[in-house]
Formats: sequence, C-alpha cells, structure tokens
Amino acid sequence: MAPPPSLVFSVRRSPPELVAPATPTPHEFKPLSDIDDQDGLRFQIPVIQFYKNVPSMNGRDPAKVIKAALAKTLVFYYPFAGRLREGAGRKLAVECTGEGLVFVEADADVTLRQFGDALQPPFPCLEELIYDVPGAGGVVDSPLMLIQVTRLKCGGFIFGLRLNHTMADAAGLVQFMTAVGEVARGAHGPSILPVWGREHLNARDPPHVTRTHHEYDEIADTKNTIVPLDDMEHRSFFFGAAEFGALRRHLPPHIRCSTFELLTAALWRCRTLALRPDPAEEVRVLCIVNARPKLRHPPLPAGFYGNAFAFPVALSAAGDLCENPLSYALELVKAAKNSVDQEYMKSVADMMVTKGRPHFAVVRSYLVSDLTHAGFGDVDFGWGPAVYGGAAKGGVGAIPGVASFYIPFRNGKGEDGIVVPFCLPAAAMEIFVKELNGLLKKEEERPLIPAKKSPTFIVSAL
Repeated sequence: MAPPPSLVFSVRRSPPELVAPATPTPHEFKPLSDIDDQDGLRFQIPVIQFYKNVPSMNGRDPAKVIKAALAKTLVFYYPFAGRLREGAGRKLAVECTGEGLVFVEADADVTLRQFGDALQPPFPCLEELIYDVPGAGGVVDSPLMLIQVTRLKCGGFIFGLRLNHTMADAAGLVQFMTAVGEVARGAHGPSILPVWGREHLNARDPPHVTRTHHEYDEIADTKNTIVPLDDMEHRSFFFGAAEFGALRRHLPPHIRCSTFELLTAALWRCRTLALRPDPAEEVRVLCIVNARPKLRHPPLPAGFYGNAFAFPVALSAAGDLCENPLSYALELVKAAKNSVDQEYMKSVADMMVTKGRPHFAVVRSYLVSDLTHAGFGDVDFGWGPAVYGGAAKGGVGAIPGVASFYIPFRNGKGEDGIVVPFCLPAAAMEIFVKELNGLLKKEEERPLIPAKKSPTFIVSAL
C-alpha cells in the first residue's frame, strides 16, 4: 500500500524545550576541524526514523524514554549541547555551554500503516514531523541539534532529527544516535566512547595544497543553469537486483565496478540529459567518499564523530556525457572516487585555510552520498530497528536539487535494494524518468519506473 498523495494529518506539539546534559559538563571551547567548518557543511541536515508499535513496550512513552536517554548521553557527547562561535578566518569552534539541544514532543492523528508499506521519501507533512522551531535553525549561536518524537495512533512513533552538519557526518551521527539507543535500552553509557580528535583533520603548518580540487572551483553561472527552486518535484526511485542487472547490460563485459559507481554514473547521465545544458558546458558529479579507511598514518581514533569525507569530482562536457555510452561516465566516476587518500584529505584542509573555507561548486553540479552502510535503520531505542531510517528528503543543503542520497531499502515485494530520493523541476523530472527507463528496460519490456507515480510537488522546498 503506497501513501495517498493527499495524505494529510494534524500534529499537536508541546512547546519546544532544551535538553541539557544530565550532570555538569566542562565549559570549554573545542575548535572544529578544517574539514568540518567548510562553507558547504554550514547547514542543517534532516534525518527521519519510523518505528512500529512493539507490544513488549506497551506503557512506555517513546518521547519520555528518548528524552531521558538524550540527557544521559549528552554527558558523554557534551559538545552537542553547546553553541558554535565563529572566530578569525571564519574558524568555527564549539563553546561547550551545556545549554542543550532542542526537543519537541508531539502526537499525530495518523497510523504508520497510512504512510504505506514501503516507506520512502518524500514523506507527507514532513515540516510537521521535523518542526522548524523559530530561532533554532541557524549555524552560529544556535542549538546544534533538534529532535522531535511524534507518537502515532497505532502506538508507533517517528523520530525526526535535524543536525548542524559541521558537527558530524552520517557515521558520526549514527554513532551518537546508537549511543542514545543503548542508554534508552538500559545501558549506563555508550559502548563506544566519543572522541573529539578534530586536530587529525586540520591543515598543515604551513598549509600546502598538493592536489587539484575542482570540487571547489568558482564557477560563474553565466547561463542560469543552477537548478531553479520553483515547482520542484520530489520522487524516489528504487534500484534492486533487476535494475542493477539492466544497468550492467550497458557495460562491456570486462568493466568491473561497484553498485555505487554504476548507479552514480547512470543518474548523472540521466540528470544531465533531463536538465539539457549547453553541450559545450562542463557538468560535474561530486561523490561523497568516506575517508576513514584512507586515513592510516595515523588512523582516526575509535569514537571519532566529526566529518571525515571528501567531495571528489568527475568532470565532462555535457555533450560528451550525453552522447557517449554509460561506460564513459562510469570511468570518470571511478577515477574521481579513487583519488581520495590521506594526502588528498590534508590537501583539502590546507585549501580550506588558504581559500577562506569555500563552498563546493553547485553550478551544473550533482552531488551523491551513499548511506547504504551508515546504519540509520539499525538504531534501536527499545522498539527494535527502524522501519525506515535515513535522509528525510533529497536535494537538501544550501542549494536544493543538487544532492541525492542512496538509502538501503526493502520494497513492497520484499526485494532489498537502494532507494534514491530525487529532486528536479517538474519538466526535467519527466525527461529524467524517460531517460532512466531507457537504461533500465529492453526494447520489448515495459518501463520499470512509471512515468507518473503520484508526484509530490514542493514549491521552494528549502
């Protein structure tokens, strides 16, 4: 059962409150790393988790359980209870004030089943499930996290979270959420103790940029090619064994690649065809690469929860990308992804310091982030793993429509795969679906993705 496009429900919220650490914590300043405080991470990223009713938890209020666990967990993760301050050179540091994070308790007159059997973005009434509390949405001098627990009529609940991205990446956030879950289930503290360790990803002294970082190119939008914000259509696309098999049929037999590389190449190519840029213009895809396995001398300490990823970029003339076979895009994506190593990360940090912490390029750009191994769905507050856990929508960030997330997913047929929330102008979305279907089907087959599937339109989404 899919959610009806018109699903509307009301949410009654209690007044927002601050949840502070349960016991006193140090008042100190903790500088972020030179990877953390780059301009492209200075925004709030939304995450959403859906949990079903569990009879063994009857009588337990998820909002009360999670709120109490948050207070205890913040004793260990006390920087999350502080506020960011900006110093010389745009350098960010956390003042560990102990003020707390924003917590909202709510009730919705809807059941989990009404959202549909296959939960995936875009979610109805998302703004009611992660309420934008006035005064809590800034980057500096604002709460660093907002959490809303919404009880459902069926006994299940929704856990919504919004994080200041400068504080943590997906791996770091899941580490914190897992710790909250452990405490909620009765542990006295996290099984993995948090480590600040941001100095491991700071610039060298003196800084020395040794790599080319096209991801931070300053590009003038001379032809108005940034994705417009009006009439944005949000849809999600499922890729399972059949879809990946169809995509691989477009490749020569000798080419080996990961599902991330294959999917990124296909989506980049179809998206470019849909947006129809000038064939001579340069287009790019930025692949978020987890740098933790690349950092060996020294490795990041266990418990590190800061940002540890890079945005390596693949570049092509739009005409070359659209006219060449899929293998052309794939080889570009593979080369970009494989460029990240320890020296690459040091070079990025050095560039941040020397160039004023620039934003990654967004003109004619597409950014992808693989959350399939992040573990959002495994977070357990006592009600078992999430029915859905991960990104609340596609296209989040300072520039809506630029980013997509790869989220582990089981569809209504019980097939495991990846769901990708996508955000494009409505006219471009129609072309995108047509081009994607062209890759996913044989000539005699029907499309795997319907041309129209209860599209959700969001005007000026962010």
